[in-house]
Amino acid sequence: MVSEQNLQSWASAPGETESEKCDNAVAAVRKAIDSDAALSRHNIRVFAQGSYRNRTNVRHDSDVDVCVSCRDSIFYDLPAGYSALDFNISTPARYGYDQFKNDVGDALTSYFADGHVTRGHKAFDIKENTYRIAADAVPCFVYKNFCYDPPLEGVGFVTDGPGAKRIVNWPEQNYRNGAAKNIASGTRFKDVARILKRVCYKMKDEDVAGSDCIPSFLLECLAYNVPSETLRLDTYLSIVRASLLFLYGGTNNAADCAQWKEVNEQKNLFDAGQVWTSTQANTFVVAAWHYLGFR
Repeated sequence: MVSEQNLQSWASAPGETESEKCDNAVAAVRKAIDSDAALSRHNIRVFAQGSYRNRTNVRHDSDVDVCVSCRDSIFYDLPAGYSALDFNISTPARYGYDQFKNDVGDALTSYFADGHVTRGHKAFDIKENTYRIAADAVPCFVYKNFCYDPPLEGVGFVTDGPGAKRIVNWPEQNYRNGAAKNIASGTRFKDVARILKRVCYKMKDEDVAGSDCIPSFLLECLAYNVPSETLRLDTYLSIVRASLLFLYGGTNNAADCAQWKEVNEQKNLFDAGQVWTSTQANTFVVAAWHYLGFR
């Protein structure tokens, strides 16, 4: 069976060198955007999002998600019966998303070495080098949902290619809620998220069935849904064992986890539109239980 020392090691936060390389990647993207003449005319914020910002990343999380967010135009949803003019929204936007994404691409390819930037359907992939990790730079507009008062604010982007669609993310809510959960759990939430990620990557490395199709963010959300009192148990062995039992019970029946939330609290974790299912999560939990040697 896995030892307490193993779990303690797997719970550890990123080291100083890894964190510095992450910061360097974000700073490089920011310099690329700030030095571009076309983008300098716009109100743009560049920041890390996802596991690196939340400090739930592990070594296998090989790239940092960088949001390049423009506030000069917005994506939005309106309550029924209202128009954009009711909320002082200019249509069409003076600065369209397609142009913004092209401008971001031009800025990145101009700043980084030849061949270091590749355009994907969601983000620009930037290769790592000796002083920074790889980065996914996502051009985003601010997103506002005016069905709420005050409006809910996130970021949104549109995928490239056939079947292009708008995707909304909630980086600030992810960060705030994760930090609050970490406090409520006696700082164990992020530890358990990193443990689950490291277990999953170890299982993948060893071709253990059940670890396929399990994204890093799903594991973080599973840890988020474990009750804080469970995460406050005395040892990592007792915490991980009790967490897996809770997750197994919750995901064994889709109805029991239908109201589980992502860390951002804006999306149900197992809605039909997700790229994962509760069955996949349950399969992973069972496989992890046996991999760790619990009885």
